[in-house]
Amino acid sequence: MRTKSTTLSLLLASAALLGGCASNQPAVQQGYYANQSDAASYGTVDAIKVVAVNNSNSGAGAVAGGVVGALLGNQVGSGSGRTAATVAGAVGGAVVGNNIESQRKAQTRQQYQISVRMDNGDYRIVNQDALDDLRVGNRVRLIDGRVYRY
Repeated sequence: MRTKSTTLSLLLASAALLGGCASNQPAVQQGYYANQSDAASYGTVDAIKVVAVNNSNSGAGAVAGGVVGALLGNQVGSGSGRTAATVAGAVGGAVVGNNIESQRKAQTRQQYQISVRMDNGDYRIVNQDALDDLRVGNRVRLIDGRVYRY
């Protein structure tokens, strides 16, 4: 019973440690709205550009790989050898899972960078996956970091 609780503790500690290493920063910075009245504003599209955006790792590959590696390592040996195999499997699986996720997400994707001159004189830049029917000069409404034709 003690071996199972030790193994579980090591597995959870490894997952927490590897999860803390993941970068969860957004690829695109969006505007911050201080209150509800600022959540929707109006303006005019000033420019539209196509930009390449890199995908970021979420850390899910490392966590999933660590869990699978720990489960496989737990099937090997007995006693302290099993515990060592479980830890080694968790670490190895996390590294492999992180590499797989990195290779899968290394591709860039295209987004539209929409520059909007707001009615109050501010200038906002918003990145969106879809352009829909927006054109330069269109009146638009900015709601929660997304541009809609008005």
